[in-house]
This record gives sequence, structure tokens and C-alpha cells, in this order.
Amino acid sequence: MNEHLKKLLLESLKDQKEIFGDLLFDKLEVETVPVKPQKISLNEKEPAKPKLEIIEQKNDIVIPPEFSSCSTLEELNSKICNCVKCELGKTRNKFVFGAGNPNSEVMLIGEAPGADEDKQGIPFVGKAGQLLTDILKAINFERDDLYIANILKCRPPNNRTPVPAEMDICIPYLWKQIELINPKVILCLGLTAATGLLKLKLSLTKMRGNIYELNGIKTMVTYHPAALLRNPNWKRGCWEDVQQFRKLYDELTEKN
Repeated sequence: MNEHLKKLLLESLKDQKEIFGDLLFDKLEVETVPVKPQKISLNEKEPAKPKLEIIEQKNDIVIPPEFSSCSTLEELNSKICNCVKCELGKTRNKFVFGAGNPNSEVMLIGEAPGADEDKQGIPFVGKAGQLLTDILKAINFERDDLYIANILKCRPPNNRTPVPAEMDICIPYLWKQIELINPKVILCLGLTAATGLLKLKLSLTKMRGNIYELNGIKTMVTYHPAALLRNPNWKRGCWEDVQQFRKLYDELTEKN
């Protein structure tokens, strides 16, 4: 098999896992609905959705004492940016801490840095990052007003999916970031981000369309922008998700 076909096969498998997660490989039955590919505009109006049920989800995360006392994101970054607790610390180019407004009420959380992020040290750059910026603009969010981070701070080789051991080592860093920022809402971009944060072994299909209250923070799930680039027919579902996310944010801010 040549390298091009191998790359296409790996991307296809990753996309399938993006939707079905471990359920696909555990050979469990998953209900699917055929979707016909179609072009849509991010500005296309959709019918109003019913109010979503809030599902309480508690995760007990222990933040190591060596950085638990950090009072700012800058201080936290200085303490963890040289981390080599897993092999990814030895292969990375740059540590990708996160970027955005440290006082934001909105956090976006992705999977891990890719090649562009590894070069620049900034999350969600390149084509996937531009698409994310466009999606945010479509729901009246400016990227610089939000805070964006990943489950992992270092790039896995060949952009492979993070393994559980890597996520377990890295996620306390993310939890400290969440603690310092204290957002009102979180949007998980992709299945890896959702399962890493929510600790639920569900498909992306089953997690989308729900509101999880994660240790007091309202959290929703949608597709990763890189998956949308490979599968444009998923854009409609993403558009529905982010509209609901914007509505949730507006409802929470109106109460205050």
C-alpha cells in the first residue's frame, strides 16, 4: 500500500472513531441514520430547537501540588511548559499551552496540537483553525474573546489519537486552566475532547445535543473542525450544535 492510500485509510478510520468512539471497535451495535452530502451555509437559519435537558456530570480531578497554587495562567504555563512526563514531551517542537482571553466566560477544548500548532505553539491554526474562526464568527463570537486549549499540550506523532495514559498525565493541566478561567460554558470539539473531559464512553452521536453540567460548568459537544474539512456533510450537524451553544450562553448571561 502506498503512503497516500495509507494516509487516506488512517484518516477514514479516525473519522469513524470520531463518531462512534470505542464502540466501533468494541463491536457494539450502534444505530446510524444515512445522511446525504449537502452544501450548507453557516449562516443558514434552522428551526428553533426544544430546550435541552441538563445532565449533571461530576469528575473528581486531583491537581498536583506542584502547580495547584498557581494563581495565573502565566504562572501555570511557566511551571508546566517543560513537561516530559510522557514520550510526547520528547518529540514535540513546541508546548501548546492555550490561547485567548484569560477572563473569558467561554472555553473551547480540542484534542491535541497538530503539525501547524506544534510549529507555532498556538492551538487551532491552519485550515482547521480558520474554519473554527469562521464558525465562531457565525454565532457572533470573536476568537480572541474566548479561551482555547486542548486535552494534550504536545502533538502525538502523525496526529494519531491520544492514548489514555497520555490524557491522564496531561488533563490535570487543563483542569487547572479551567479552574483559573472559571468559564460559564465549555464546548468540546470532537470525541477525544469530550470523552477526556466528561469521562463518558459514548459515541459522539449520543453526546451531541446534550448539555452536561461538569462540576458546575455547562458543557456541550460538537465535531472537531478537522473532521468537518474531511466530511463536509457533517457541517449541518455542527451548525445545529453551535447555535444551541450560543443560545445556552445567552441564557446564562441574561440570568446575570
